[in-house]
Amino acid sequence: MCLPTWKAVLGYEEGRDKVIRRMRIGYPRFFRHPLVDRLTTAASEEIGGEGDAVLVFPSKLAAQRAQRWIERRGEVAVRSVGFHGMQALAVPIKAKQVAIDYQRFTGELVSSRQAEDFLNGTVRSGDKNHLLQRRLGKIAGVEPKQVTVFNSGMAAITAVLRSLPGVKEGRKTLQIEFPYVDALKIQELFGNGVVFLNQASGESFDEALSRIRKGEFAAVFTEAPSNPLLRTIDLPQVAAACADGGVPLIVDDSAVGPSNVSVIRWADVVTTSLTKWLSGAGDVMAGMVAVREDSPFAGPLLEGLAEESAASSPLYIGDAEVLLSNLKGYPARMAMPNANGLALAQLLAGHPGVADVWHPSLITRENYDKIKAPRGGYGPLLSFALKNPRKAPKVFDSLQVCKGPSFGTPFTLACPYTLLAHFHELDWADACGVPSHLIRVSCGSEETDGLLARFSAALEHA
Repeated sequence: MCLPTWKAVLGYEEGRDKVIRRMRIGYPRFFRHPLVDRLTTAASEEIGGEGDAVLVFPSKLAAQRAQRWIERRGEVAVRSVGFHGMQALAVPIKAKQVAIDYQRFTGELVSSRQAEDFLNGTVRSGDKNHLLQRRLGKIAGVEPKQVTVFNSGMAAITAVLRSLPGVKEGRKTLQIEFPYVDALKIQELFGNGVVFLNQASGESFDEALSRIRKGEFAAVFTEAPSNPLLRTIDLPQVAAACADGGVPLIVDDSAVGPSNVSVIRWADVVTTSLTKWLSGAGDVMAGMVAVREDSPFAGPLLEGLAEESAASSPLYIGDAEVLLSNLKGYPARMAMPNANGLALAQLLAGHPGVADVWHPSLITRENYDKIKAPRGGYGPLLSFALKNPRKAPKVFDSLQVCKGPSFGTPFTLACPYTLLAHFHELDWADACGVPSHLIRVSCGSEETDGLLARFSAALEHA
């Protein structure tokens, strides 16, 4: 899918029919895949009643949790019905958006491949978890038994939250650094609340470290580096505070991938969206959790994560096979996107029309270098903002690259990130240092000179 202009992005966010009706596909947690739509129609015809919206879940446990959440927040009664090995919920139409939001936040979806096999009468059982654990363990630097696989990156993060002993005891979590939007939302909605520290500096950061040492939080969550600002906290410093306070440290490395940063030395848990750089093709969704073997929380976390993966958000065997195939080129194929990211960051930083560039090579580099993998680079993901925000739409519209959400594809992908991720909270995002005219770029494997030329041409409008 492509949202090629600034106006198209606004139209999508505002739900304008002339944009929505032309879209055939979108990011799966936000836009129902056509095959999943056909599966849902089949479920509606079989179990739906008048005035019901039907959603299909990959497992009974996922549906049961969704049912409780929807009933509580939507103040409605929801029916749960088994559906050919899956589970369907019939939701009163007034609570449809509540149900859609639940699947968006948790990532507990039926994949398009599973839907296709169902429609063709060829649904398969079993999994490829042992093969994935072996392959991913080598990439993450842990034993295979320390790896758990899920059907999406958000499902992996949600499973970690549910498995934390401190959450079960009623404690809040702490989020350090501005994160990907839904990573913060799930802590707000499915935990006991979250304390949010936008930037790891100053008196607020010192206070947070003190509170961590006192064991106040159920866990500390952060990204290394963050998305979309690509900032990196002083991970060894935070890890030491967590060790003192007996607080698990959860680090997500999705922005640059585990070939570029190695954080398992400091983190108790590392979450990774396999949908992005590790797959590298944009054609499969999955997530993983790696638990450090000598973490004091390893036992209860691994037990909880195994149950979550098997009973709540399993990775469908057809998706696992595609992921295994895609992983064969990793991490060698990261060299070209890394080089493009570095070159583009330097180009943008030197342009007179650009106000800010966020890339690990340019910001909090000292902290990033502490966690950079021995053969890693500074990553293909970056963001920038123009000195004149009014010129951002023209620059974006004239930029000759693919345009849309997500990152980690073999081709360069750009989007007005803040509009897509924070459209209904733009003032809040701006107050956090994430301007509405920010453009995020995921560099692909194109020839560098040609890629830079395309950005230079677009920047003539800056």
